[in-house]
Amino acid sequence: MSRPVARRVAIVGTGVIGASWAAHFLGRGLDVVATDPAPGAEQRLRADVAAHWPTVASLGLAEGASTDRLTFTADIAEAVADADVVQENGPERVEVKHALFAALDAAARPDAILASSSSMLPPSLIAQACTEHPERVVVGHPFNPPHIVPLVEVVPGERTSEDVVQRAMDFYAGVGKRPIRLRQEVPGHIANRLQAALWREAYSLVERGVATVADVDAAIAHGPGLRWAVLGPFVNQHLSGGPGGLAHVLAHLGPPTEDIWHDLGDPALTPQLAEQLVAGVDEELAGIDPADLVARRDAVLHALLAAKAGIDLP
Repeated sequence: MSRPVARRVAIVGTGVIGASWAAHFLGRGLDVVATDPAPGAEQRLRADVAAHWPTVASLGLAEGASTDRLTFTADIAEAVADADVVQENGPERVEVKHALFAALDAAARPDAILASSSSMLPPSLIAQACTEHPERVVVGHPFNPPHIVPLVEVVPGERTSEDVVQRAMDFYAGVGKRPIRLRQEVPGHIANRLQAALWREAYSLVERGVATVADVDAAIAHGPGLRWAVLGPFVNQHLSGGPGGLAHVLAHLGPPTEDIWHDLGDPALTPQLAEQLVAGVDEELAGIDPADLVARRDAVLHALLAAKAGIDLP
């Protein structure tokens, strides 16, 4: 088990993502200090960490890992004062990010990494609030739930230093994540843009009456989604080409694929379509407890990760 390059992490914002991050960092043997101004935040955080802990433990605990290494303070300056890395998880609103990062910039050590879990906002925009050290701001976007899913998208801003980018990559790799670095800032980073492309056509197929919500879910969950959970889209496509690989696929299926591209839908997320999608999910999940479904999903994710850990995959 690799040793992380930081020993103390501050969690700013302890909602769904922040609590999951906290559990993960604790499981990797780090000291975690959390802060959140919401009433009852500490109690909710400790309950969430306790709920995540069996899964974190089953994935493997680092030496010294303990929930006893979690502390909480309502004072954001106190929370980040001695942190090596700050993982911010506030709402996806520019004004909120700016208020948070102005406070972080003023209170954190100059060498501390300021990472945002933002799924949409570019780090250059976030760093505008930092008048002291904008060069140490990055996006470190996890995939939910962070205590299980390995991916972290590391996105430097216009003023982020190369040293901070490399330290962030090393930090996430050191705590068992699979970090990837973006070479450009784009809204939604990489994975959310890929998801958005799929959602766009999924919504269109439902809107056009081609398929139900349940049909679309089944098509992915019991079809390409199984392969995508093992290998990425390019390698899967390469393997489908036999001895000729990707070159064969592109030569023979490229033109028909372009025909599909031209026929893809361009739906507008109207209130009517939103109502149709929600009704479809309600019908698909009728009688299923959402909390139980999350637990079963996470159990499968855990089993999948355990299986992948024993096999060398790109």
